[in-house]
Amino acid sequence: MKRDKIVYWVATSLVVLSLGMAGFAYFTDPAVKAGFRHLGFPDYFRVELGVAKIIAAFVLAIPAIPTQIKEWAYAGVGITFISAAIAHISSGDPTGMVISPIVLFVFLAVSYRYFHRLQTADGQLAGATH
Repeated sequence: MKRDKIVYWVATSLVVLSLGMAGFAYFTDPAVKAGFRHLGFPDYFRVELGVAKIIAAFVLAIPAIPTQIKEWAYAGVGITFISAAIAHISSGDPTGMVISPIVLFVFLAVSYRYFHRLQTADGQLAGATH
């Protein structure tokens, strides 16, 4: 059980840090703005995605958030990571730009798996409500 909690929190922390840093960069880094233009996305999508990533980071990080809301966050973040990989592939970007969201998706999947494993083991995860 202790090992499961460590795996869950390491994977979740990596995803949460990534989401938080990306969300912040979407509002502050001119290179990110240029990157969205390069991918062919409108500027409002960068803002929308930045807000969504920051909200998702909080939802995944706070144990007291209800499970159903966490499920939606996991789904949305998963779709975002897969879509990012597809967008970078379609734009002919370097391999690193494609692999990064795939690696993050793997960490997200590990977090999701261990979130449910911990819920099954002790009924709930650190106070999360069902």
